[in-house]
Amino acid sequence: MDAPIRWLSALHQWLLPWRCLLCGDAGANGMDLCADCAAELPRNTHCCQRCALPLPVSAPLCGRCQRKAPPWDAAWAPFRYAWPLDRLETRFKFNGDLPAGRVLATLWQRELHPSDLPQLIIPVPLHRRRLRERGYNQALELAKPLARALGIPCRHDVLRRVRHTDAQTGLDAVERRRNLRKAFALRATTRLPAHVAVLDDVFTTGATLAECTRILKHAGIARVDVWALARAPLPAGKI
Repeated sequence: MDAPIRWLSALHQWLLPWRCLLCGDAGANGMDLCADCAAELPRNTHCCQRCALPLPVSAPLCGRCQRKAPPWDAAWAPFRYAWPLDRLETRFKFNGDLPAGRVLATLWQRELHPSDLPQLIIPVPLHRRRLRERGYNQALELAKPLARALGIPCRHDVLRRVRHTDAQTGLDAVERRRNLRKAFALRATTRLPAHVAVLDDVFTTGATLAECTRILKHAGIARVDVWALARAPLPAGKI
């Protein structure tokens, strides 16, 4: 850690001590998260390399990807969507808890990233109505610090959400795909690089990321990866 960063961290700790957002104990490692709670975070260590689905043993393709390949080329989701990370994500996404978002963004930056990095990060956009309600786009708030840490440009003006859709929560995979049909459109008029990553906060069925990927591939982008902070496991018996 550079000397100015150490000095700022010490000053912050003196003026406003880090406090764990999960249990209330003292925070650690420059975050509002204690060491014990950080150790409980469910990392997505073993997964499908194509869709990041959590698996007992890592594999190039899970059963679902073998049956039907997704439209994207590779996926990265360093965490599983489970306790206690899901609590932080819910607070950030639905309760306006920006400190929880900062913790999640910091955690993501500290994870081992893919060796083949994209040339551009594109956060999944929100419809203007949802953006007014929430006040911020959670995907963009996670994408900006990650992009800075990796030295990759981040653009929120490439895709736009042209149709307001019902919340995806509670919908199955088929309903999610139907809900998102023609919900996105390409907005960028400038030339886009050959390799991009579409970023979202949580990867559940992949319907949102798949729809964005199709639009970008149709625009001529050769490789589209999908990134998410956390990957939701499939219900038991669905793999």
